[in-house]
Amino acid sequence: MHSARLLKAFILAAGLGTRLRSLGLNIPKVMVPIAGKPLLQHHFEFFRQQGISEFILNLHHLPEKITEYFGDGSRFGVKVTYSLETEILGTAGGVKKMEAVLRASTFLVLYGDNLIRVELTPLLEFHRQRRSIATVVLFESPEPWTGGVVETDATGRVTAFREKPDPKTISTNLINAGIYLLEPAVLDYIPVGRFCDFGKDVFPKLLAADQPVYATKPLAYIQDVGTPERLQRAQQDFENGLVLK
Repeated sequence: MHSARLLKAFILAAGLGTRLRSLGLNIPKVMVPIAGKPLLQHHFEFFRQQGISEFILNLHHLPEKITEYFGDGSRFGVKVTYSLETEILGTAGGVKKMEAVLRASTFLVLYGDNLIRVELTPLLEFHRQRRSIATVVLFESPEPWTGGVVETDATGRVTAFREKPDPKTISTNLINAGIYLLEPAVLDYIPVGRFCDFGKDVFPKLLAADQPVYATKPLAYIQDVGTPERLQRAQQDFENGLVLK
């Protein structure tokens, strides 16, 4: 069994953070402070405990606020490679740009603007047992129509991805958590140098090609921090000990 140690993690960090500017925070979303540390530092520390030490970050908005704070990552016990996007390439387009360093083995992709606590070893076992080309982490949402609804069969194989669907048409409250385990073959389904999104473009293409895409809902804490209310909830949860250490 491979350990998480072999994985590289790609953290999507190019978001503009526009909805947080009302708090006076003109910073990339991954730099919002939670319990006195930038969110990105929480990612590094948590995933390093699980054996991931190599991270790739795509940057766009105020990139120097990230690069000046984290440098090459050595101060935090990790190795960080940066990918600057002059034009935003989307969740999948940004990953494709760094294809050369991701071709070697299974890799993790996570949306950087969520506070996350999830155990990787069971996820990897699920992914490998099913010989999945892409495994999507799910979480229950009280408002599933605001995200990417994922429908599966009894084995966890994905049957449909539906981005922000009509609430009347939904049969599940499980949505895409923005955490993926991907095989390098997924990169073949992403065009070069163009805007491309995993939920809207790549995953439907994989399903159309009858590739094995699976989804699972692990025991996890996942909280988006993209609005002042959600950021406050993440901060309170952390202070109240609701975030698994």
